[in-house]
Amino acid sequence: MKRVVLLVVAALLSVSAAYSADLNTLISGAGLQALKPGTHTIDFRLNNLNGDAVSLSSLEGKVVLLNFWATWCGPCRSEMGSLESLYKKYRDQGFVVVGVNLQESPSDVKAFVEKFGLTFPILLDRSGRVGVTYGARGIPTTYLISKTGEVTSGVIGAHEWATQQMYDLVQALLKEK
Repeated sequence: MKRVVLLVVAALLSVSAAYSADLNTLISGAGLQALKPGTHTIDFRLNNLNGDAVSLSSLEGKVVLLNFWATWCGPCRSEMGSLESLYKKYRDQGFVVVGVNLQESPSDVKAFVEKFGLTFPILLDRSGRVGVTYGARGIPTTYLISKTGEVTSGVIGAHEWATQQMYDLVQALLKEK
């Protein structure tokens, strides 16, 4: 398990020129850190707020923004509105935001989701296992995943997601084959 975490963290910290210059420019312009090309997701299966199991692999073919968060986290709370805006803007084009809540009760998470009017999918990582696997030592931790399951970029800490630079990056990833 430690090796997987170290690989994910090492990938997050390593910028590579192997992506096209255009994609690297879009990633850095959006305020994200490029990951080493070929960094693929580690599949997981978690329940959503309705109790249905959802796997990350079931989203292959979509661009996924994977966000690890908690209701008590101030920086997490501050970015929820912009995550929701980004999701609403591109959800009909093959983009999905997946919020992975770390170690909180379904009732607390559901109350939070209702209070903030969130419509993107929320998954419950009750044990924290998936968060550890993805190296989410600090929250929020967010990864952007291509349609082929490659983790293109990420950021640790709160981020403004509803920006023109982020829109340009999502559009570019949606156009990829």
